[in-house]
Amino acid sequence: MIILRDISLRRGTRLLLDKANVTIQPGQSLALIGANGSGKSSLFAMLLGELGADGGDIEGMNNLRLAHMAQEVEATDLPAGEYVLRGDAELARLRQELARHEAQGDYAAAAPLHNALEAIDGYSAERRVQRLLQGLGFAEGAWERPVSDFSGGWRIRLNLARALMAPSDLLLLDEPTNHLDLDATLWLQQWLQRYPGTLLMISHDRDFIDATCERILHIEHSTLNAYKGNYSDFEEQRAERLANQQASYEKQQARVAQIEDFVRRFRYKATKARQAQSRLKELERMQKVAPAHVDSVFSFSFPAPDKSSDPLLRLDEAILGYGDTPILSGVEMILRPGSRYGLLGKNGAGKSTLLKSLVGELPLLAGQRQSGEHCRIGYFHQQTLEALDLEASAALHIQRLSPQAREQEVLNYLGGFNFRGDTATSPIRPFSGGEKARLALALVVWQKPNLLVLDEPTNHLDLDMRNAMEVALQAYEGALILVSHDRHMLRNTCDELLLVNAGQVSEYGDDLKAYERWVLSSYDNTPGQSDNAVAADSSADTAGNKREKRQQAAAARAQLRPLQQRIRKLETEMTRTETALAELRGQLADPALYESGDTQQVARLTREEGELQQSLENLEAEWLEQQETLESLNSA
Repeated sequence: MIILRDISLRRGTRLLLDKANVTIQPGQSLALIGANGSGKSSLFAMLLGELGADGGDIEGMNNLRLAHMAQEVEATDLPAGEYVLRGDAELARLRQELARHEAQGDYAAAAPLHNALEAIDGYSAERRVQRLLQGLGFAEGAWERPVSDFSGGWRIRLNLARALMAPSDLLLLDEPTNHLDLDATLWLQQWLQRYPGTLLMISHDRDFIDATCERILHIEHSTLNAYKGNYSDFEEQRAERLANQQASYEKQQARVAQIEDFVRRFRYKATKARQAQSRLKELERMQKVAPAHVDSVFSFSFPAPDKSSDPLLRLDEAILGYGDTPILSGVEMILRPGSRYGLLGKNGAGKSTLLKSLVGELPLLAGQRQSGEHCRIGYFHQQTLEALDLEASAALHIQRLSPQAREQEVLNYLGGFNFRGDTATSPIRPFSGGEKARLALALVVWQKPNLLVLDEPTNHLDLDMRNAMEVALQAYEGALILVSHDRHMLRNTCDELLLVNAGQVSEYGDDLKAYERWVLSSYDNTPGQSDNAVAADSSADTAGNKREKRQQAAAARAQLRPLQQRIRKLETEMTRTETALAELRGQLADPALYESGDTQQVARLTREEGELQQSLENLEAEWLEQQETLESLNSA
């Protein structure tokens, strides 16, 4: 069990976490979410020992086997397969020692190493690495290629495979789907569902979180809140919490107004001065409830194109490929205003080839490409980020596209993408991947395209930006072709799905769930075998253990039930007492009570107020005690 107790965390002068508390049970799968820059990666760095906490304690990390996905990869000449295999440090050490002894002919020293390898299933290691590479989309033969041959995104995939290869009790993954296509995302989803250890994952992919996580940790305003359930459950619970917070805020504001009115009326009247001072002290002691704010920092839309054509673009009997090598043949596509296509297909099937041919970057091998007179293409892909000028500001990038644009117009526009103040006018070299992705999208939107071609536009984007992008795309009047591993975005922005498979582009008549089943069935698994054989091999969970865990879970639920019932009863009594106290204080705040001269009535009401206040404090103290007990036992 991992316990974070009163953890405070700063980066420079900025407070990221303020007295955060959370308990993580063994075997739980948790998603750590929050806006970019909220402190998620810093919390990971703290757990990895790379960053010290500014306050509080961490318990339970000693003796844990910890694996994590590094964000940087050295340009090593080590073969990719060997690089991944070395994720299991003990396995790599044994193999190296064994090779040395056998090369020296010292077979007596080699014998125990063979036994040690057998004990950790070392002889299946290469097969497991091959599975990992295949699942993450690497082509056959990738094992032998040096790591330095791969691009940045593929090196990140190698880091992910290396983390999955490592035997672990705690697995930390920082945005693992960022450089994956949909097929690899689905494979990873299945792998993580079978992972027996504790998973803590930063992700902005709500469908992926829904499928893999049972608890949400949300960082907001330097506070870490825990929610039971997946992302969909989190949305419901958070909405309810915010509604309750707003109701409490409004109730408190009404009480504040009541006190201020009483003080304004009676502060300087000798007979009421003491009561006015008492109410002022109540106001000072009052713990202020903040209004619930859920406004997004992003606010943008795709402006209506100045002109359009119908059709915007078409391919007729097209053969697409490179040099003399066709990748897709017989491609027929007509893109009209309002067309909304999501593009599906396995890695290497030809999705990127199709997109490059559509936008005119790749000449057709045969057939025709016809572009409408007023077709204006906005093309976003990962290389767009690499083309940004790091020494220029976000505003200058826009001004280069439109030299005649007014400065304030540009700044207002960039504000919708949360580039404000110095962030909009200073060089973008310090920008994070998410900020660069936002800027690249802002440049596409600025140009008023009537045909959007988006290749994995959500990489590096947080949930707030993804939501804003979905809303903008839903209102977009032009044509859209979208490749994305974010199924939520595909479902909410695309009307039709196209499948790129076996050298053809065809309409996909089913839904994303069916596609998910098709993709997963294509991996060579037999019942009882999992793609995360690494995890299964390194942390075997026998049927007896599982049965024992189920019995323990049932016993834990039985232990929790009376606590939960008592907490609900206390909450009901607290609500009833608060209502009675509010009514009583309303009577005490009524000037007519004092003008009547009935001192006995005033004394009785004052005595009742004190009794109710004491009763409420007792209820709250017990409620807090029961909540702490529940938290310590909670196996959510």
